[in-house]
Amino acid sequence: MARRNRAQPTPVRRRGLELTHPNAAGVDIGSASHYVAVPADRDDEPVREFASFTADLNRLADWLTACGVDTVAMESTGVYWIPLFELLDARGFTVLLVNARHVKNVSGRKSDVLDCQWLQQLHSYGLLHGAFRPDAQICELRSYLRQRAMLIRYGAQHIQHMQKALTQMNVQLHHVIRDITGKTGMAILRAIVAGERDSQQLARLRDGRCTNDEATIARGLDGHWRADHLFELRQALELYDVYQQKIAACERQIESLVRGWTVDRPDGPVPERARKRQQYYAAFSFDAHSLLYRLTGVDLTRIDGIDTATAFTVIAEIGLDMTRWPSAKHFSSWLGLCPGTKVSGGKLLNSRSRPSASRAAAARRLAGQTLLHSRSALGAFARRMRARLGAPKAITAAARKLATLVYSMLRYGTDYVDRGEQEYEARYRDRVVRSLVRRANALGFQLVPQPVGPHPAPGPV
Repeated sequence: MARRNRAQPTPVRRRGLELTHPNAAGVDIGSASHYVAVPADRDDEPVREFASFTADLNRLADWLTACGVDTVAMESTGVYWIPLFELLDARGFTVLLVNARHVKNVSGRKSDVLDCQWLQQLHSYGLLHGAFRPDAQICELRSYLRQRAMLIRYGAQHIQHMQKALTQMNVQLHHVIRDITGKTGMAILRAIVAGERDSQQLARLRDGRCTNDEATIARGLDGHWRADHLFELRQALELYDVYQQKIAACERQIESLVRGWTVDRPDGPVPERARKRQQYYAAFSFDAHSLLYRLTGVDLTRIDGIDTATAFTVIAEIGLDMTRWPSAKHFSSWLGLCPGTKVSGGKLLNSRSRPSASRAAAARRLAGQTLLHSRSALGAFARRMRARLGAPKAITAAARKLATLVYSMLRYGTDYVDRGEQEYEARYRDRVVRSLVRRANALGFQLVPQPVGPHPAPGPV
């Protein structure tokens, strides 16, 4: 018998797939009906179609119970999955909401029946992972905040309509005041709609905090007043007021909801609000800072680039339980803020971060963009990344840094202390010097520090 060559690797015996969820079902979600598949030995008709009406959904749940199913996998198709997901979850089933990108079927064999059977088979062998979904309270807060963001976006369109009508009448209001929806701008707009045409009288409505004087503002209000443009301005102003009323009603719902939560955290004094520029259009009409501190126990607004609106958006999207992610790296990967790992043949083909529709990631990217002008340690880090990688990648790197800080504060209750731009630059310089010293020693050289003085004048060429 020939002896095995020791240079040859020992063959590895691979274990076959094990049935981890024998009582699994798969659901292919549709707008009008859902296709459900159960194990073949549970029913004479293992694949059935149920309409999307509430009575049919209850009949679907009864059929799953009769078949001995305890866990269900479904694709996240639009918003059609939400009623069935909530009903099955209330009935005691373990429901997994999976990404449709991860459960693609075999090419050329696409049908609703095959899709639900494919989901059932993958879930039976434990090959599916459920998407993140916060608890019911966070979902309710998230709905209110998303509704508020939508109202702000729609209201901003009517600000553009007002500015367009003014420009068509050659009323250069936006050139003489910074914001036409501020105190001075709204007073002037309402006076114009009420019938005032005298530029001097309109300029007297100027607030004392305006940079320009009355004479400058009066020059910007000297235009022609056409009836059709005035009609557009009046309707745009009325629609803007309607959206402001709806935003205020939405904020009252948010405040009432958050104040009604029971938080297992001792009451303590609320820290003083960080003095930094807030986002004007996203500011809340209530004391959001105190409520945010009561929920989290930490002051997220201490982080540069994060205000109360951004912090509330992040909490509404990720919740308060950070133990769902083992580490900050897992959290950054879930947000899509980490480099990709597309490797083939031992070579890195692409390290681009994967696209993500997460609103939490988008909020952090916006916050990271504001860091490029911040005179803080985070701002110095963002500018250094921009010089090395470019602006788009620097914004992603800054957003990942913010995600790490938020994860640490929410999970471990740590406080954020800004070291300052000068200390950050000094520590970065020390790291660069230590690296240069190591490289010089490895090459047999020695670095000699020189006094920093004025640069000598260039000599003749």
